[in-house]
Amino acid sequence: MSSKYSTWYHPYKPDTKYKKRAAYFSMEFGIHQALKIYSGGLGYLAGSHMISAMELKQNMIGIGMLWKYGYYDQGRNTDQTLQTSFIEKHYNFLEDSGIEVEVKIHDNPSVKVRAYVLKPEVFGSVPIYLLTTDVPGNDHLSKTITDHLYDNNTLTRISQNIVLGIGGAKVVQELGGADIYHLNEGHALPAFYYLRNIGITKSQMFFTTHTPEKAGNMERNGHLLNSCGFFGKTLTDEELQKEVVNDDMLNYTVAALRMAKRANAVSRLHAVVANNMWNSFKGTSKIIPITNSQNQHFWQDSILAKAWKGLNAKAFKKRKLELKTQLFDVVLDQTGKLFDPNILTIVWARRFAQYKRADLLLYDLERFEKLVSSVNYPVQVIWAGKPYPTDYYSIDMFNHLVNYTKFKPNMAVLIGYEMELSRKLKKGSDVWLNTPRITREASGTSGMTAAMNGSLNLTINDGWVPEFAVDGVNSFVLPEADYRSPAWEQDKFDSDNLYNTLEKRVLPTFYEDPKKWQEMVFKGIDGVVPAFTSRRMADEYYNVLYK
Repeated sequence: MSSKYSTWYHPYKPDTKYKKRAAYFSMEFGIHQALKIYSGGLGYLAGSHMISAMELKQNMIGIGMLWKYGYYDQGRNTDQTLQTSFIEKHYNFLEDSGIEVEVKIHDNPSVKVRAYVLKPEVFGSVPIYLLTTDVPGNDHLSKTITDHLYDNNTLTRISQNIVLGIGGAKVVQELGGADIYHLNEGHALPAFYYLRNIGITKSQMFFTTHTPEKAGNMERNGHLLNSCGFFGKTLTDEELQKEVVNDDMLNYTVAALRMAKRANAVSRLHAVVANNMWNSFKGTSKIIPITNSQNQHFWQDSILAKAWKGLNAKAFKKRKLELKTQLFDVVLDQTGKLFDPNILTIVWARRFAQYKRADLLLYDLERFEKLVSSVNYPVQVIWAGKPYPTDYYSIDMFNHLVNYTKFKPNMAVLIGYEMELSRKLKKGSDVWLNTPRITREASGTSGMTAAMNGSLNLTINDGWVPEFAVDGVNSFVLPEADYRSPAWEQDKFDSDNLYNTLEKRVLPTFYEDPKKWQEMVFKGIDGVVPAFTSRRMADEYYNVLYK
């Protein structure tokens, strides 16, 4: 089968500023609610990048995975606690590109990898080639490699790395090759080894590191990886010793930093943290900051944007009330609770991970309950987010919040946290709450898209926040805890400051000084557009990282 999608194709002549052919590898892409091949922020970021690359007429393609069951579908058990379901997905808007390559995985020398293409005209992104092993001719085990995003089985995850990396690189070769090979996180690391084996030099390889968290910087036993075919060929013991660190372990991030010409972190603060983490390893490239951003067209409500441009506070407030009502229809549908659009609404919504502290508001329960039962300054609180399906600590936290809020009329925990609900929460919230332990949030882009929609950030001063936030002007920034202090001490310090800020600043401003509140809202949008839009980010990748 042959089509124009089995050649390097764009529906435009690339802008001369972006004429280098760039292949961007990512484990997940958040392009549209309906294409469920993402779990959270990494995917949202990659999706916004691909949409902005199209807007700027960049000569770029995406290389990703066609996950048969996606990440998971978030539902509820009979008692409303979290239920994870894995439901087969089908997408008739994807086209078979006609490209099929083979990769060696374990003892199987010919696992077939087929590339389907998301065409630019479907969701307005550059072409994205999505790889699957669920094809005729593969044995059952090989067919299941592309079943689950972030599969919990070690050998399956390694196989996924090989499919995305080596399979993806071979697909790019079938398309005529690229000038630039860019790995979004270390998942596609085998691509660098394969490319090196076929003579592609370091000058064409680039890498983005996304997290200081250990779980996001994978380490695997080098001998195991070698036996799986991770390196594109079998390395001798001597060759393997050059790759491993820490007692025969291969660290994906260290390896990528050694092989890339240049690497970037995803905020200025993260660049400092990341360089400190990795610069003790010999031969790693310096990590420069290119702060994550999101696509304005996709995430910002157009009516709010128009009111902001015209500094029309009345039109802005009217639209905000409509958007709150739309969000509260979801709350009503899921929980049977009637929320009031005139009441200040706080949203905590993001990936449920321990360090992000979804339950920080509940740290001092007596103080929190006094806060949320105030007659003068009424409050509504919404939580949403997906815990990793085997992260039992985070699932317990999610379920604790479900049980705590079940009969509270002004609090709700929502399920189905995917792109569409994320948009509704950002458009319908007044306050976007961000509570990670300081230095552990690499970027945290949800606050950007919340600010685009007139939701004020109430936040720890971490990730992208120091580049944007002016406390009391465009957001509310909490004092910085000592990141070296014990976790419980940080939690106490941060929760005290969170309650103080809500009681003394956030609530009084919202209810007693609406003019000041609206000024802060407009300044928030001023600060985030265009500095934290992905057009700026996509431009910087070409002109700063790839230069």
